[in-house]
Amino acid sequence: MNVIIQVPCLNEADTLHEVVADLPFTIAGVDSIETLVIDDGSRDGTAAVALGLGVDHVVRHRRNRGLAAAFSTGLDACLRLGADIIVNTDGDGQYSGADIQKLIEPILAGRADMVIGDRRPSEDMRQSWLKRKLQRLGSRMVSWLAGREIPDAVSGFRAMSREAALKMQVVTEFSYTIETVLLACSQGLAIEHVPTTTNTVTRPSRLFRSIPQFVLRSGLTMLRVTFLYRPLATLMTAGGLLGIVGMIPILRFLYLAAGGNSAGHIQSLVLGGVLLVLAAILAVAGLLADLMAANRKLLGATLEKMKRLESGDEKADTVPNVGRKRGRASNVVGSRPIGIFGDRA
Repeated sequence: MNVIIQVPCLNEADTLHEVVADLPFTIAGVDSIETLVIDDGSRDGTAAVALGLGVDHVVRHRRNRGLAAAFSTGLDACLRLGADIIVNTDGDGQYSGADIQKLIEPILAGRADMVIGDRRPSEDMRQSWLKRKLQRLGSRMVSWLAGREIPDAVSGFRAMSREAALKMQVVTEFSYTIETVLLACSQGLAIEHVPTTTNTVTRPSRLFRSIPQFVLRSGLTMLRVTFLYRPLATLMTAGGLLGIVGMIPILRFLYLAAGGNSAGHIQSLVLGGVLLVLAAILAVAGLLADLMAANRKLLGATLEKMKRLESGDEKADTVPNVGRKRGRASNVVGSRPIGIFGDRA
């Protein structure tokens, strides 16, 4: 059983040594533990620091591409390196390495495909009252979209099995946390949540500049993901509500017309007609979006198949099945996760 701990980083040269030192060297039930650092276009020499600290692998984006892209690059790299379980933590030292054992335990026991560290953000008194309430509201909204309880939707401290990682295709650019949760739920993966501790982070977040920006971008992410994974239900519901509203002025006009008092109320008929047309447009858009969603599922299955072939989980019919091989390469860094891993010196 091989566990790879991936650490997405952006200008974390000052804190990376603490993060790496806090990671476990041994875990019960695990044969080997490796560390992968994803340098997302840092300008402070994070990649060089990581190699100097002796991490097993380093992959680097030549320019900053965002947390979601760094997460996806890490997953692809871990799969190619033969990871059976992938653990994601942050480069700012927020999460405790001692919690990795209990984070992966449900996967080792075969109960879960994905495990999310629950920081209990609504109870963290180090955060402002407003931030605690917003995080609680956000988790409730994600829980509603997912159809199951998600206590800490934006926690980046999580573990996933190899099978779960093969199914992950992140398309949003802001953050992977909400999308991967909803994707896992839509694919019927088993998700568990374990309570974890957090360390105090002194530097400001590099993911967002202010709470309003975080709320706006997270809201847009949830809206986009909702249309991605539940387009028919979303647009049909919106169209149905709009149709009900449109019927009100029409019924009013008909009532007045039945009493011989329709003069001067033609605008009610026009308004209701416009709303009904819009409702019909939304319904048709929902049907088209549902067809596109079905096509996206087929594309997702194709991408998963490609990942399996590239990582050695499946072999082409003309290639003998010689088992999965874990690759080792040079310590050159670049923008693609093939041939850019830094081996331990």
